[in-house]
Amino acid sequence: MHPPLLDIVGLTKRYGGRPVVDDLSFTIASGECLGLLGPNGAGKTTTLRMALGLTTADAGHIRILGRDMPADAAWIKARLGVVAQFDTLDPDFTCAENLLVYGRYFGLRAAVLRPRIGQLLEFAALAHKANARPGELSGGMRRRLSLARALVNDPDLLLLDEPTTGLDPQARHLMWERLQQLLQRGKSILLTTHFMDEAERLCHRLVIIDQGRKIAEGAPRALIAQHLEPEVVEVYGEQGTGAALHDLLGPSTHALAERVETRGETVFFYTHDARPLLAQLGQRPRLRMLHRPANLEDLFLKLTGRQIRDDG
Repeated sequence: MHPPLLDIVGLTKRYGGRPVVDDLSFTIASGECLGLLGPNGAGKTTTLRMALGLTTADAGHIRILGRDMPADAAWIKARLGVVAQFDTLDPDFTCAENLLVYGRYFGLRAAVLRPRIGQLLEFAALAHKANARPGELSGGMRRRLSLARALVNDPDLLLLDEPTTGLDPQARHLMWERLQQLLQRGKSILLTTHFMDEAERLCHRLVIIDQGRKIAEGAPRALIAQHLEPEVVEVYGEQGTGAALHDLLGPSTHALAERVETRGETVFFYTHDARPLLAQLGQRPRLRMLHRPANLEDLFLKLTGRQIRDDG
């Protein structure tokens, strides 16, 4: 059995005496995409910064590609690919020049880089933009260029911090396609994202953290099956608030589900068998309903709560 590409054990970081990352442990195997999920301020970016040697841990250890971080930081960084939450492309260089200059940071010769740049621009669907500058690109194009740049050194492990934030659906789907291709080539990915459909689509396993601590770990569908009822009925209508609708439906309707939650104008019924509930709700033609399987967003909200968090 091969050792993990990333092995984090007991990782802890405090600011002002408050733990931002609290005794966190997880691994990533070769060819695996692991999603690190959590509300704002849960410690995701701090964990990535420690993995990159940009922030020093107060306790625990990080081992990447068989070497210790930060003791072997220079060796490790030369073998990682990183896409930061915000683009750091050089606006004065063309797309091809951004890749060329970045590759030189790794000591790669021009003879190696030039054919690789063409391949990476093709992979990012940017071959026709080789001579364009980042300011001339759409948001989706800039994110794909950032991904291409992260691949210049042919890394085994990619650290991606919210790589599709701000992209329209078409651009997101194209980015997903490219990330799937990388996984098929045997690359490993550590992904942070706020898009639950993205995590469910790309990730083999998830680590969900809240207030710096791990609260769940496992494959997406297995976690959903473990923590949730399999069917969800969303009910909304013309009553204004979800609380008013909740009261209108009454105890007899609530009793037809194992769990009932109210958020905004919607009442959520979680159940193992939605048929009796749907039959009763069908007697109220002014209600609107959505019957669907439980998903990763339901899991995330159940485990971390529905209250909006500040970034701190």
